[in-house]
Amino acid sequence: MVLLGFSMFFYAWGEPIYVLLMMFSIANNYVFGYFIAKNSENKKRAKYLLIASVAVNLFVLGLFKYTDFIIGNLRLIPGLSWMEPLGLALPIGISFYTFQTMSYTIEVYKKETNMQKNIATFGAYVAGFPQLIAGPIVRYRDIAEELDERIETTDEFAEGLRRFTAGLAKKILIANTMAEACDNIMAKYSGGFADSIGALGMWLAILAYTLQIYYDFSGYSDMAIGLGRMMGFHYLENFNYPYISKSVTEFWRRWHMSLSSVFRDFVYIPLGGNRVKTPRWIFNMLVVWFLTGLWHGAQWTFILWGAYFGALLIFEKLVLKDVLQKFPVIGHIYTITAFVFGWIIFRAESLPHIGTILSAMFGASGAGSALGLAENGMLKPMYLVVMAVGIICSVPVSKKIKAILEKNKKTAYIIDAASVVAVILCIMMLAQGAYNPFIYFRF
Repeated sequence: MVLLGFSMFFYAWGEPIYVLLMMFSIANNYVFGYFIAKNSENKKRAKYLLIASVAVNLFVLGLFKYTDFIIGNLRLIPGLSWMEPLGLALPIGISFYTFQTMSYTIEVYKKETNMQKNIATFGAYVAGFPQLIAGPIVRYRDIAEELDERIETTDEFAEGLRRFTAGLAKKILIANTMAEACDNIMAKYSGGFADSIGALGMWLAILAYTLQIYYDFSGYSDMAIGLGRMMGFHYLENFNYPYISKSVTEFWRRWHMSLSSVFRDFVYIPLGGNRVKTPRWIFNMLVVWFLTGLWHGAQWTFILWGAYFGALLIFEKLVLKDVLQKFPVIGHIYTITAFVFGWIIFRAESLPHIGTILSAMFGASGAGSALGLAENGMLKPMYLVVMAVGIICSVPVSKKIKAILEKNKKTAYIIDAASVVAVILCIMMLAQGAYNPFIYFRF
């Protein structure tokens, strides 16, 4: 009740009206879960109830997230220009908690978990504030037992606090600084400084965005995992150093693992997975990646982004698999190139903007120069320092250093000292009104 109460207060602070939508989602899925469990012996009835539950969830998500996108495209058809967008604001975190509630009813139907009898406990799962607004997507079965009974210790609380601090530092110190660098260059490129920026500046902007999106989202995940740990919950990991991958397939096993598992278990496998003939497998992959792109946002850029990775994964499986296994260095270079160009599509504000970024990267506005970037405030020393730190920390070096320090009690305190320093720096950055964009609120 305490967790549910504070979580609802937390959500209402940002969404005064849409907290009612959250309450509806909790009640709706609790009731469907109850009746699906009660009719578990009647497979046909239970299946209809599950279909109805999924339909209601997807309708609510579609209404708020995709209606205006659909209307905007229909307006391009002659005779339908009269249609007006609804102008509904996107409720914070709706994509995350919708997937969580659907995972509950599906798992109850498949008998992978038991029905939750206490609606307050179920509400605490759906609305739990640590992972509510930006993930990871927590499957009900993964914390079902801990919702009823948890063991909380000082050591667990301390470890959770360290993890939260690491995530906070990722977000505030690295992601925000890289966001400022990228957005600054992008804005000035469109504002008349294209010649000063040139290819050098645009490559710098995309590298900054590559680090921004990783540290922004993995930072949020670390904060959620840390907060959960402080309260006795053990959320599953969401990132595992994806930038060290040697194939795109490996990359998606390491990046946003909670989302990948949802699409694998609830879309890919029910479609037949890879246990089908090649044409059908290609179809399954395209469906999954179309939906993955669409989940990220109601824009053609996200749909293209999903299609891009879907096509890469198909090509990799059918053509490149043996080459990547024999030559891991080539695989790593290829994977870096693949996800960097994928982030260009993801970052672009429109389809034409993708062309603008790519043309600039390959010299459409000249080569650019470090001097020109520095003179116009786009190449600050802090950007380069943070970029270097971000690159180093994107590989398991920091993890290994932490393991070495933890082995000796005398050096273990260095981790806590670093955490304190990181918190102080983060507070200073926030207090001075530093640049603080929230990428994943848009999803």
